[in-house]
Amino acid sequence: MLSLIPFLVLVALITCCVAVFGNATLDGASQVSLLVASAVSVLVGHFSKRLEWENLEKEVTDKIASCTPAIIILLLIGAIGGTWMVSGIVPTMIYYGMQLIRPEVFLVSSSVLCALVSLMIGSSWTTVATIGVALMGIGKAHGFDDGWIAGSIITGAYFGDKLSPLSDTTVLAASVSGTPLFTHIRYMLYTTVPTFCISLSVFLIAGLTMDVSGHGNVSEFMDGLQRTFIISPWLLVVPVLTGIMIARRWPSMVVLFLAILLAVVVALIVQRPLVHSISGSVDGGLLASYKGMMQVCYGSTSIETGVPMLNDLVHTSGMAGMMPTIWLIICAQTFGGALTATGQLQDLMRRALRFVKGAASLVASTVGTALFCNIATADQYLSIMLSSSMFKDTYRERGYESRLLSRSCEDGATVTSVLVPWNTCGLTQSTVLGVATLTYLPFCFFNYLSPLTSIVVAACGWKIRRTNNNH
Repeated sequence: MLSLIPFLVLVALITCCVAVFGNATLDGASQVSLLVASAVSVLVGHFSKRLEWENLEKEVTDKIASCTPAIIILLLIGAIGGTWMVSGIVPTMIYYGMQLIRPEVFLVSSSVLCALVSLMIGSSWTTVATIGVALMGIGKAHGFDDGWIAGSIITGAYFGDKLSPLSDTTVLAASVSGTPLFTHIRYMLYTTVPTFCISLSVFLIAGLTMDVSGHGNVSEFMDGLQRTFIISPWLLVVPVLTGIMIARRWPSMVVLFLAILLAVVVALIVQRPLVHSISGSVDGGLLASYKGMMQVCYGSTSIETGVPMLNDLVHTSGMAGMMPTIWLIICAQTFGGALTATGQLQDLMRRALRFVKGAASLVASTVGTALFCNIATADQYLSIMLSSSMFKDTYRERGYESRLLSRSCEDGATVTSVLVPWNTCGLTQSTVLGVATLTYLPFCFFNYLSPLTSIVVAACGWKIRRTNNNH
């Protein structure tokens, strides 16, 4: 029971932070809460198990080091947000999107569009950082609330990510459970497709019945974009080339870096006066171009369009805007490392196995463990690996197929990671979209219905088969 103390401390502190700071919780209060909970975990582990400080420090250090690729990707996403905006790529997508997507079907259309893109490229992060940002602009122009827009984007992005053979989480869940990749994907259809259809139905009904008051913003936004940026369909060549690189399975860091480089070249050719104005230079020239693009990549960029709402939309923060997120990731990884080093996470997981009886309780325990790991370790990859390794022998001993384990891990880990404010996914998506996690959470229907659907399907016994080694 001592293993519960760090979690209780964290929950209490986070609850107080949310009550006091609201949406500003992630500006620093959550980070302090995680470090305090980490200290409590270390103290409990030291006095109850006599653990050496060197071992604890090494585990925490290794845990932080494991998230280094994610931190680099976050910095690149910050740069791509700035360069794609100033180069006119995102404004062009917004401009034509407002003409093509009717307000009544905007929510369902954004989900379907993000689902298709994410399915093709296998990355919810890239989908949200590119087409998702554009859809946020279109939705705001039509007058939709931020929570509804972000919810529809995230729903589609994580549906595609979950079913894509190019997705790293999909490959990870299949591999650690010993399930063939396409067997795993086909088996997920039984829970994923019905849940996505329910979510689309909700978005469709909401779009048809919602009193959207921002129709007049569309023409105002379009005029503001045309005054500020050079809008051209040729600018869409950059996202097309980016999609091709992703489809060819180039490394994420390479793709993002090249996407930034292409956007920089486009900005210097097409939007040069805007780049010079950002640099603050009156005369222009090569030095002004260099200074302007460097600022776009690393710092805050404010662009005056003549439309206050549009000014907020085209404002970018660059790499510097990702630093609070990186700060929180480091603190979250510190907490996860402390829990792992002290064995407190493993202690609690063993307790969960006591309540496992039939298929429904086994799936519910797996899903609950994956969700718990998302909260405790702040990392979806670690959540998939921990929940799979914990229950793998139990599934085999009780005669259940490995594909049931892999599907349960994905239903509990991949889609719920974005709902946890201090998880790497929740942090990234809230930062990129500019919408607090707790603001979009109620509208991510697919993400919190998926675990429930997985349990219901198991309780009904639909496609739940036993292997030959039944016990």
